[in-house]
Amino acid sequence: MIRPFPPVHPAYLRTVRASAWYDLVVTAGFATPWTYALVHRVLSSGGEAAGLGALPPLEPMQVLLANLMGSVVIVWAALRLVRTLPVHGLLDGVARLLFASWQAYAVTHGAPALLWPFFAVELTLGVVQLVPWWRTRRAERAAVPAAPAAG
Repeated sequence: MIRPFPPVHPAYLRTVRASAWYDLVVTAGFATPWTYALVHRVLSSGGEAAGLGALPPLEPMQVLLANLMGSVVIVWAALRLVRTLPVHGLLDGVARLLFASWQAYAVTHGAPALLWPFFAVELTLGVVQLVPWWRTRRAERAAVPAAPAAG
C-alpha cells in the first residue's frame, strides 16, 4: 500500500482554504434553481460581451445538474474551511484536474469558450495543490535507503 506523505507547511493549508473560498464564491449561485437562473443570465451576458459565447438556454436537466454541482461543491468547500487537512488539498487537486479535463473536453466539443477562464483557474489550483504532494513524496523516497540486492 502506498502511504501518502502530506505536505506540512502552513502555507499549504492556506492554499487549501483559499481554494475553498474560491469555490464558495464561484459556485454558491449554482446551488438553487433561482440563483442559477441569475448566474446563467450574468454568465451568458458576460460571455457574449467578451466574445466567448453564451450558455445554452435553461432546461430542467441543466438546472438540476448545476444545482447538484453547486450543492456538492458548497459542502466540500465548507469541509475544507471548517476542518482544513492536507489530504483535502490532495483530493481537491485531483478533483480540479478532472474538472478541468471535462471543461476542456466540453469546449473542444462545442461548449462556449466562456469555460476557458474557469478551466485556467481549475488547472492552476489543481496543480498548486498537487505539486507539494509530489515534492514531499519524492523527498520521502529519496530519504529511504535502497534495500540491498539479494545475492
